[in-house]
Amino acid sequence: MRVVFLPGSGGDGGFWKPLIRLLPAHWQTTALDWPGLGNVPPSPDVNTFDDLVRLAHRAIDAPVDLLGQSTGGVVALRVALERPDAVRRLVLIATSGGVDMQRLGAEDWRAEYVRRFPAARTSIIQQRPDLTDRLGDIRVPTLLIWGDADPISPPAVGHHLAKLLPHAELIVIPGGQHGLARDRAAEVAPHVARHLA
Repeated sequence: MRVVFLPGSGGDGGFWKPLIRLLPAHWQTTALDWPGLGNVPPSPDVNTFDDLVRLAHRAIDAPVDLLGQSTGGVVALRVALERPDAVRRLVLIATSGGVDMQRLGAEDWRAEYVRRFPAARTSIIQQRPDLTDRLGDIRVPTLLIWGDADPISPPAVGHHLAKLLPHAELIVIPGGQHGLARDRAAEVAPHVARHLA
């Protein structure tokens, strides 16, 4: 079984290390970086959100499971829509899922992001893909994992996605914040292992 991990706007695939260590050792895991986001060095051919989707497509050469955190979750959904035959299962963690976040009470994180990562390619994160009308086409089993203390992607977003995705299950972790896949990996891992088994 092959599992591809897609990070958030921090860009660093190392985000996933604490979780990967707790998953079955025989799983083939690949954690992508997003060039130009966070502190990851830029690449001249990665300038838009669509470029991130293209990078994810290139990492898939057979049916895989996709795990996406935050921005990576939107990339995962785009890949599932564009190549349904190549995605076996999805795990989406604290993502926007391509829906209207402000309507669901989310804080806008972009100004703080620019302060924290002044060299990042903000053209990528300024794009806000709207997948609302297409989410019902995603037929793969999808696990949604949220923290109830996440102002960037509050639980209302997870509940909304659970209604839009036909085969979705939502887990809400008490006290979990936006980085819960890394910071609360011991609580997240059993849910991921069960869903992808």
